[in-house]
Amino acid sequence: MNLQKKHTVVLMLLLLCLSRICFAHTINYQLEKAPVHNVISYYALLGIRHIVPDGFDHILFVTGLCLLNTKWKTILWQATAFTVAHSITLALSMKSVIMLPSPIVEPLIALSIVFVAVENIILNELKPWRILIVFLFGLIHGLGFASSLNEIGLPRNRFLISILSFNLGVEIGQVIVILVVFGLLILPFRKREDYRKFIVYPASVIIALIASYWTIERLM
Repeated sequence: MNLQKKHTVVLMLLLLCLSRICFAHTINYQLEKAPVHNVISYYALLGIRHIVPDGFDHILFVTGLCLLNTKWKTILWQATAFTVAHSITLALSMKSVIMLPSPIVEPLIALSIVFVAVENIILNELKPWRILIVFLFGLIHGLGFASSLNEIGLPRNRFLISILSFNLGVEIGQVIVILVVFGLLILPFRKREDYRKFIVYPASVIIALIASYWTIERLM
């Protein structure tokens, strides 16, 4: 094979790889010609629904984040770190830059919930490393979001706006969970001396047991 032919083959392989990255995700043809505001509302609502009511595992994860430190700003910082992280891996996974099979991702998501719940039980106060841990777990959860989103697909000409809208919906869903946990558990009980005994411990144990069951179930 002469040099020119080698260059041609290399170029064709590069173009093939690039095309795979550009159009790696499942294509949603129905929304390709839809107005932008329809695309935004569709994926934003999809993101909300992925948390509330469909994402029971993510609801438990966010609930666990609320229990150890009851300050509103601290909880929002954790939720923001989680959102930034899952946004990164969601976009990269939809482009097939980062890929992990569901049988690996799903048990890891369940284990992340167990970790947060156990940390709530053994620690008396939030440690600085929690933000980093939440960010790392967010990267894993983003791969799970991508698996679900890929079943529906994205319009090729609206990839970025679709991803941003979905992430916005996920963030809104998380805020809804935080508001509910705040209203039902934190505001009424956080100033009581037995807050950890009657709220943090029981809630965290329940979360840990459910997530442990999911871990075993998903591994099997």
